[in-house]
Amino acid sequence: MNKTKTFDTVVRKFVFLLGLLILSPIVLSFGFKAFRIYTEAPETYIAYVLLTLGTFLILFTVYFGFKTIKAFLDYLFQK
Repeated sequence: MNKTKTFDTVVRKFVFLLGLLILSPIVLSFGFKAFRIYTEAPETYIAYVLLTLGTFLILFTVYFGFKTIKAFLDYLFQK
């Protein structure tokens, strides 16, 4: 069941990828800054959550980037 890729879906994926490329390093840097600033026990949990979320966002961005490039190439060479 191959779903044909349209130009709209490829553009939406690229726009979402651009948002991830901007957002994920910002979240990761917020996590490192929070880890440096917060030294008490309850606040360090915020830093750990931000670091974990930023790491997962970076990994998902790389994965989604490969999927988006593959979708673009499939659309490009479909014709």
